Amino acid sequence: MPEPTSTTVTAAHIAAGTVAIPMLTAFGIPLGLRADLLIAGFGGSLVAIALLNSVPSTGDTILHLLYTTWRRMVVCMASSLTAGYLAPMFMLMASIPESYIFGGSFMVGAGAQQLLNFTMREISARMAKLSGSNSEVQP
Repeated sequence: MPEPTSTTVTAAHIAAGTVAIPMLTAFGIPLGLRADLLIAGFGGSLVAIALLNSVPSTGDTILHLLYTTWRRMVVCMASSLTAGYLAPMFMLMASIPESYIFGGSFMVGAGAQQLLNFTMREISARMAKLSGSNSEVQP
């Protein structure tokens, strides 16, 4: 039996490498995020900003324009990260097939701001209750 040559071994490694989904890393630390899910979540956040008006403009001066632009960039980043981390978990919990992962990531990205606002209100209300504070949490 002949020994495998370097070209067949290299071809096998290239073929195996194309099947794997690339994960993002920051400073050499794997984040566990898939770039394709981040892009789908980003698309969902753009739809939420454009159609659902999740970041309304506050005025027409240059300062208001810069503030609104900065806020929209932060909303897109937060929605993309939320979709990248939570869409696979939600899809797994709901037993939805893997083929619908991009649609799920898009939907999580579109609804991430409402989800994050609700979660933060619930956490702060529970923390206030645990600390014995009688003050109401502002919506």
